[in-house]
Amino acid sequence: MSALPPVRSDGRGLSIGALRPFVTETPNFQGLRVAAFESRRAEDMARLVERFGGVPSISPSMRESPLADARGAVDFANRLFTGQVDLVILLTGVGTRALVTAVERHVDRQRFLDALSDVTTIVRGPKPLVVLRELGIQPTLQAPEPNTWREVLKIIDERASIANHTVAVQEYGQPNPSLIAGLEARGATVLRVKVYDYDLPEDTAPLVENIRAIIARRIDVALFTSGQQVVNLLHMAAEQGITRELREALEHVVIASIGPTTSETLRENGLVVDLEPSHPKMGHLVMESAERAAQLLSWKREIAAIFAAEPAAAPAGDQPWYNSPFMKACRREPTEHTPIWLMRQAGRYLPEYREIRAKTTFLELCKNPALSAEVMIRTVERLGVDAAIIFSDLLPILEPMGFDLEFAQGEGPQIHNPVREPQDVERVVELESVERLGFVMETVRQTRAGLRTEIPVIGFAGAPFTLASYAVEGGGSRNYLHTKTLMYRDEGAWRELMQRLARSVARYLNAQIAAGAQAVQIFDSWVGCLSVDDYRRYVLPYTRQLIGHLKRGVPVINFATGNPALLPLLSEAGGDVIGIDWRVRLDDAWQAVGYDRAVQGNLDPTVLFAEPAEIERRAQEIIDQAAGRPGHIFNLGHGVLPQTAPDNVRRLIDYVRSARPRAGQ
Repeated sequence: MSALPPVRSDGRGLSIGALRPFVTETPNFQGLRVAAFESRRAEDMARLVERFGGVPSISPSMRESPLADARGAVDFANRLFTGQVDLVILLTGVGTRALVTAVERHVDRQRFLDALSDVTTIVRGPKPLVVLRELGIQPTLQAPEPNTWREVLKIIDERASIANHTVAVQEYGQPNPSLIAGLEARGATVLRVKVYDYDLPEDTAPLVENIRAIIARRIDVALFTSGQQVVNLLHMAAEQGITRELREALEHVVIASIGPTTSETLRENGLVVDLEPSHPKMGHLVMESAERAAQLLSWKREIAAIFAAEPAAAPAGDQPWYNSPFMKACRREPTEHTPIWLMRQAGRYLPEYREIRAKTTFLELCKNPALSAEVMIRTVERLGVDAAIIFSDLLPILEPMGFDLEFAQGEGPQIHNPVREPQDVERVVELESVERLGFVMETVRQTRAGLRTEIPVIGFAGAPFTLASYAVEGGGSRNYLHTKTLMYRDEGAWRELMQRLARSVARYLNAQIAAGAQAVQIFDSWVGCLSVDDYRRYVLPYTRQLIGHLKRGVPVINFATGNPALLPLLSEAGGDVIGIDWRVRLDDAWQAVGYDRAVQGNLDPTVLFAEPAEIERRAQEIIDQAAGRPGHIFNLGHGVLPQTAPDNVRRLIDYVRSARPRAGQ
């Protein structure tokens, strides 16, 4: 394929070097059939797909329609003139133009622009920035990439105070309840200014044709550049009476999203995001899709085939565990009490565990399903928790991937052949089969069989970053020097390692689900060593990839420790429940995560060394912070410590199950 011509920075003809300097080979779709739903830039999208070796199938899916009633825009202008608006948030370029057009029909255009220049303005991304500059206005603040509502709130927290102020938000299509709630939680009065809506295209025949091509398995990749494209695609499928067929077919299609806002819409509509580019621009979306689509397609169809081959199970809603407090909380449904389970609830602090552990080594115990199941079953019976996590460890998955793992007495886990150089990544064996980990699946089955039917079983695995860190460091670490050296020096090798781990962990957790786990937890125990920017670049894509390829309908708990600043990114990465460690208040954490997710946590494990009254007081504080909002699962901020008194653990559990949030706290 010939090189791309020199081009502009908006993705229309971008050179590969301009898009991503570390790409060494020309990405190519290899003839894959690529659907996209662009309207204004349909021709640009078709050319880009063709240049990267794809067969484009472009169908416009939407059009912007200015509101006929301009009273909202005029009211906003009048409030601006009279000093009743303190800050203006402009979310889209089209909306900014439409706002000016609507206002200038009724008031003096220059007066409006002058008034807009006099207040604090925030633009969400580059498109409203360009429009404002064309109008001769320099915005006060610009939200950074990936230009979501979270970045808008973050820059407000850093650079502006909005308590007791009026904030106007230029809206488009559907409102953003998370942004509005975030502004109101910070004490602002929100003035919503909607100036245009989204409609279906005047000619919907090409969109229907693309939907039917997806259903007929004539499409391999679907590219989405806005959330409204997703909404309209599903709306048109519903009009045609083929929603179920479309959803089933999309299980076999690589779904690529231009950025987090579009990804949120896809996930809200139950669609898995397989790829999100490094920058939220169309050129990056097409190029990075071309680079990875063939591999992702193979993997996605493999997973779909695995679940299609499973024998039909009884509907989940008919199972006693389905309406347990834990499962209802995962779905953010009201519960009769706050559900509670504890990380390391079966551990060295319990005499039952020490009795069993005395008979064998730790690794041998993990590989003995009967003993592992017995440990957890006896723990659940003793403590009265609302869920049982299987007894296992994060690291056994690394053995069939080619690592020499040993749990040395008194020294913790050690890997004797760590990955240190980029070329070492090639000897990491991707987990194509879980056969060598069959003991874990048998532990799931025996634990499920031995528990009361209303108690859910939680499977688990290490997250790609934590497993990669173990594999690179060879054991514990204080500064993660070797991990960060590989990550910073050779991003290609790091990407390959993380992709192999993400795919392997997805197969591993899906096997646990097939064996009888009702939920799964992903432990990113070491990721707190990273900054927000490093997490976004080096971790988030792979955790998202992993979570996106787990069986739908099974709750996923995404848990990380060490850096509360990462919480919004954990939510972006995915999961029905976000685990919170003890370093942040639960109410602040839930606000950062977003109320569209359940949360789990977050008592400091050392509180269990306190007097009973203090344990109860601290537990009540967390329950008060949850404020009765459905979706809180009580847990520790990390595992139960070995020196903990079992009576204190039981006291905590009994208290949480009986406690209620106090009014006004």
